[in-house]
Order: sequence, then C-alpha cells, then structure tokens
Amino acid sequence: MTLKDNIKAFSELGEILRDFMHGNETPFSSELNRMINDQQFKNPWFTPENVKAAIKANADQLTIENLNRWTSSYPALGSVKVPLKAGIVMAGNIPLVGFHDFLSVLISGNDLIAKTSSKDSDLIQYFGKILCDLNPDFRKRISFTEGLMTGFDVVIATGSDNSSRYFEYYFGKYPNIIRKNRNSIAVIDGNETDDELINLGRDIFLYFGLGCRNVSKIFIPHGYEIGKLIRNLDWYSGVTDNNKYANNYDFHKAVYLVNREPFLDTGYLLLKENEGLSSPVSVVYYEYYDSSEKVCQKTESLMNGIQCIVGRNNVPFGQAQSPSLWDYADGVDTIEFLLKKNIAGEL
Repeated sequence: MTLKDNIKAFSELGEILRDFMHGNETPFSSELNRMINDQQFKNPWFTPENVKAAIKANADQLTIENLNRWTSSYPALGSVKVPLKAGIVMAGNIPLVGFHDFLSVLISGNDLIAKTSSKDSDLIQYFGKILCDLNPDFRKRISFTEGLMTGFDVVIATGSDNSSRYFEYYFGKYPNIIRKNRNSIAVIDGNETDDELINLGRDIFLYFGLGCRNVSKIFIPHGYEIGKLIRNLDWYSGVTDNNKYANNYDFHKAVYLVNREPFLDTGYLLLKENEGLSSPVSVVYYEYYDSSEKVCQKTESLMNGIQCIVGRNNVPFGQAQSPSLWDYADGVDTIEFLLKKNIAGEL
C-alpha cells in the first residue's frame, strides 16, 4: 500500500466517524452505538460521554487536510520499501489512548502487532475492522494479540512507571519507545475569562482526569482569588455522579481530614496546595508563583514529568485532550523513530 492509499483509508475512517457523531446513519452505526454503551460495563470509567469524546477527538483529526499536512513533514515516507513489524503495547487509562500509535504505524507503511489493554480493546479493534473493510490490504497488516507479543522488529510500549521497568527488561534489546507516567499542568495569569476557566475544567475533568494530558496541577499567581476558579469549575459538579470518582473523592477527603492536612473542598473536587505534579483522581494540586519568569523556570525544571502545559501561551484552555496528529506523546516523534529504523535498516 502506498502513502496515498493509507491517507485515503484513514480519511475515510474519519469521515465515517464524523458522520456517526453527527447522527448520520452509516453501515457501522449500530455496532458503534452498542460499543459506546457497553464500555461502561467493562470499565466503569468509560462512560458513554467519555467514549464519545474520545471518538470525536480522533475523528476530528482524521481529515485529508490534517493527514496530508502531518505526513508531508516526512519526505522519507515515500521510501519505505520493506515494512517493519511494529509491536505496540497499549495502555488502557482512557478510551482509544493507543489510537495514535496504531495510526502512526499504519500511515507510515508498516505492519502492526498490537497488544491492547483488556480495559480498552473493543473500539480500537473495531476501527481496525473498518479499515479492513475500506481497504482489504489492511488485513495483512493489522494483527491483535491477547497473549505474548512476538515476531516484532520494533516496540512502542506505554504504561506506568512500574510497568516501564517490565518493558525495559523484556523489550530493552529491541529498538523501542517506552513511555512512563506523565502529568499535565495549567498556568493561569489571573486575567482569564469565565469561559477560559470553564474550559480549564474540561482539561481537569474529561475522562475523570485519568489521562496524561489531563491537568493535575495548576500554577496560580500570588494574590489570585481562587474562589473565581472554583465558581467556574462548578460547571462540572455532576462528576460525582460516577461512583468510582465519588469513592475517590470521599477517600481522599477522609485521608486529608484524618491527617489534618489543609485543602479546599468544592463538594466534587479537592484542591490541595502541593509542589507535586501527580495528584490522585478527584484531587488537583495548586502552587502559587511570584512572576512569569519564576513559573517558567519551575516548569522547565519539571519538563521530564510534564506531558503538556495548558494556558494562554501554551495549549489553549479546553484543548488538552484534543492533540493534533503532530503532537507526540512525551515529545518523541513516533514517525521519525519508525523511519530511522526502516530506512537505515537499524534493526
């Protein structure tokens, strides 16, 4: 398959998904609706609203214009002659979290061997089926495995800091990208509009904060009235309707009370002053800063643990979980990695 063939198939997939999200009937609508409704029974974090948000975020990127813009940055894509077998170990923290790796391997002309998370296997496999219906050549290029992953040339594995040690042990002898825990932060300057703060709430609460691109820490200027932030976050107070989220909220509130640790309680979110980056579900850390120069120095020192920065001079408020095709996890260019191993033959 040529690059043009790959782009055509993925743009058609995007069109199908956008039509579906707009309520237009497609040959795949019935099964997509069933899957959206059923995910919550396999994974209570995967509510229909969150699954739809993940489908929409990916569908919006799969346009012919975006795919051409993205791939045009890699002239060597036209030189891929013998495809690699790329093994992908996918995480399962939010719906379709492994889709960008899935896309990167196939759009670059390589073959996919995917081990999906048991918490997030249905949709990604169904997207593979749709691609095979659009172009049967994908049937030779896409495979999923539930057991031991074998027969690969390169590996891309995403997980926690704990699982990364296993990945390093098992995959260390192969060319690899191994991703660990990361968190995202927001920097507010104190002049944000109500709409911007409401959008910041989306960056905090979408997927219940489980994604590496969800904001888990906010830098706030000294003297800022934090009540303004809380009033706008009230838009998301219904998040506690989810039992798993509510249990986390109750648990961490109880721990802070027993330990007599200071915190702010909104009734649905705990705000805690803390220098850390990785806050638990239902908790967001905040830290005051004196000047823009100092907060820049602080964030630069933490970049190895930061996935993205939300704010007026960074990722726009509300867009943390809507990355472009060229926004790579951990800042590691997946296409460039695959091309170097393919063109140079460094296996």
